[in-house]
Amino acid sequence: MIRLIVNGRPVEVDDEPSTPLLYVLRDTLELNGAKFGCGLGQCGACTVLVEGAAVFSCVVPVGDLAGQRITTVEGLGTRERPGALQHAFIEEQAAQCGYCTAGMIMRAQGLLERNASPTDEEIRAALEPNLCRCGTHLRIVRAVRRAAEARQRAVASGLSSLGRAG
Repeated sequence: MIRLIVNGRPVEVDDEPSTPLLYVLRDTLELNGAKFGCGLGQCGACTVLVEGAAVFSCVVPVGDLAGQRITTVEGLGTRERPGALQHAFIEEQAAQCGYCTAGMIMRAQGLLERNASPTDEEIRAALEPNLCRCGTHLRIVRAVRRAAEARQRAVASGLSSLGRAG
């Protein structure tokens, strides 16, 4: 058994240690936000956070993650109560086909957790490993900026709107 903390909840999985985290998330835990894109760690559709850092879950063996905190897009909010980044992506219409969206959101979440006020250049650099074939890059950058600004307003007023659901 491999113990993980997924979206704030302890879980045990009985998968082979060499199984990519993506398959454990999708097949064992039924968390389907992270997508299979290339299987080579080159497109970013599978991006999740491990201990706050964005990783390509298609190339990380689950056995290497025992005891670690893993956050998927499902851990940021719900359909009824989307997280700040999810809400910003909706408001900016930053998804076209939607395939890259969860990975982009997770990479942006990692950025905002370590830099609450990134410049557009920093946002672009942080998102660079993730591919969007539909060309919504400008909307995605606007969505990340919108979420950062919302967080700054919330912090200024004593609230935290970038927190995770759950």
